[in-house]
Amino acid sequence: MKPSGTVILTRGDVAALLSLKECMAAVEQAFKSHAEGKSMQPGVLGVRARDGGFHIKAAGLELSRPYFAAKVNGNFTNNKERFGLPSIQGVIVLCDADNGSPLAVMDSMEITMLRTGAATGVAAKHLARPDAKTATICGCGNQGRVSLQAIAQVRPLEQAYAFDIDYGEAERFAAELSDELGIPVTAIADLRGSVGTSDICVTCTPSKQPYLNRVDVAPGTFIAAVGADNEEKQEIDPALIASSKLVVDNLEQCALIGDLKLALKLGLMTRSDVHAELGEVIARSKPGRESGEEVVVFDSTGTALQDVAAAAIVYERAVKMGRGANIDFGA
Repeated sequence: MKPSGTVILTRGDVAALLSLKECMAAVEQAFKSHAEGKSMQPGVLGVRARDGGFHIKAAGLELSRPYFAAKVNGNFTNNKERFGLPSIQGVIVLCDADNGSPLAVMDSMEITMLRTGAATGVAAKHLARPDAKTATICGCGNQGRVSLQAIAQVRPLEQAYAFDIDYGEAERFAAELSDELGIPVTAIADLRGSVGTSDICVTCTPSKQPYLNRVDVAPGTFIAAVGADNEEKQEIDPALIASSKLVVDNLEQCALIGDLKLALKLGLMTRSDVHAELGEVIARSKPGRESGEEVVVFDSTGTALQDVAAAAIVYERAVKMGRGANIDFGA
């Protein structure tokens, strides 16, 4: 039965109601729908704070019904060391896009983690070589974990490497993912050596300086650049961005806060040099990988389209199962 108020859902609720596989399918369709003009234009607002910042991302999609979602996330990289808290915390407000009614307020941490990794998996499905067997993950937190899980669902991985500035984190990541995925995952201290022999590389760190360079990458590599999600962050050398086939999640957003921004600022490329948005590749209005030798970069800043698609699944499941608290904000 449809609730009369607003459903309140915790991180545990979200985790119980949404799987990575389901999230990947929903995210893929969301990108495709946007490319076909079936979405509200996604928007983003960033606000700096001491030692971190906040961003608000919003968009709408026509799904089983018209939905709008706005996510408010705080991103404070040093939270674990300072307060024992996650780096990213926040909430998603899901609304009926026909009348504006707030349908749900839910934790954003689980959805952000899943939908970002889901986008990496979807991008790998369309842009990595079909025979890609080796991956390097740069950044061994939750995002790196979900990214590798997602890639393993779409490519026949036989080997993975884990790199982190904290080598202990890389070792823990390697041990856990080796057991889970049933493939050897090896912690490494030399990033250049592993990237040069990898078919896929995912960068998901809070770095503010480029660390993946053009000379590090072999022909045919697919790179998912995930970490740059505000104006201060940067992971990929602008020369590598400019020399690769670049696919973005959202052109306007990537030009403002993605790895693309520095290449534009330095005059190494223009917006017209960007090959496509991922949705255009999924919808087949633009080609994806066209040869086994191309280096393809996916600039993934994370869009609210992904949040809407994931939040809608969580909400509909919660209503069906009677999960979550219900509050009438208008009472």
